[in-house]
Order: sequence, then structure tokens, then C-alpha cells
Amino acid sequence: MRIKNYDVKNAVKYARMYALSRNPTYYNFDLLGGDCTNFVSQCVFAGTKIMNYTPLFGWYYRSLRDRTPAWSGVDEFYSFITKNSGAGPFGRLVNEENVSIGDIIQLANFRGEYYHALFVTDVTQSNIYVCSHTRDGLDTPLSNYNYAEKRCIHIEGAREF
Repeated sequence: MRIKNYDVKNAVKYARMYALSRNPTYYNFDLLGGDCTNFVSQCVFAGTKIMNYTPLFGWYYRSLRDRTPAWSGVDEFYSFITKNSGAGPFGRLVNEENVSIGDIIQLANFRGEYYHALFVTDVTQSNIYVCSHTRDGLDTPLSNYNYAEKRCIHIEGAREF
């Protein structure tokens, strides 16, 4: 096993390229509950180039019918990325002050249910900027979103076997 660096530049380039459109390689989940985590997964994959093909609990996409829940589900993505000790990307929770470009932010409603995922493309002293799908956005300030709470996930790298 070796740990591969996360290519943040490539992930951000991908996010900006497809923030306002859809990559035809991937199914558009807008009519199936939203495309946000599918988009975030695509961005992370662009920066790692490694999937985890473990059935059910891995993180991969081959087609609409051949993918894991972690590829397109908000909570499942969080569980995979923060607990992954196998192949593919891994990360950890950070507070907002430690968010960096290439990280993921997930938003929750007032019931504590996480419902939306955003990809961080820039961080300044005054704001965090994100790209997203479902409610498509290109370098949108995080302050434009309404949410009750958020969790910030720093992508640390990817394991390759």
C-alpha cells in the first residue's frame, strides 16, 4: 500500500469545468434526490484517480446501477471518507478555520439531517467559495447558503494497493 497525494489543482479544475454542466460519463442524479454528492465524488476522484471497489461499503462508480451508496449519498460519503482504511480517498473532520481548497462541506437542516454537499474551490479571510450541483454554483460564497449546521471534511490523500 502507498499513500498518494491529493491533486487539489486537478480536483478544483474539474469542479470549475463541470459546476454549471454535467459530465456525460456520470448519471445526473438531479431527479433522484440531487446530484451534489455525485458531483463532489467526481471532483475527489479527479484529484485522486483511485476508487474503492468494495461492494456496498466502498466508493466507486461504473454506472447508475453499478455504484456504491457512498458515491452519491451525503451520509454514506461522509462515513466512507472519514472511516476508510482501504483503497481510495480518505479524510477527516476539520473546523471551518482549517478548511482548505479541495475540501468538502456538508450542510444540515434544523433537524440535524445532512442534505447537501459542496466542493471548496477557494478560501479567503472573509469567505469560503464552493462549486456544487443540484443547486448549481460556480465559486459561490458559502455565506449564500441557508443551513443549520455544517461539517467540513479535509481530504488527506488516497491509498493505492
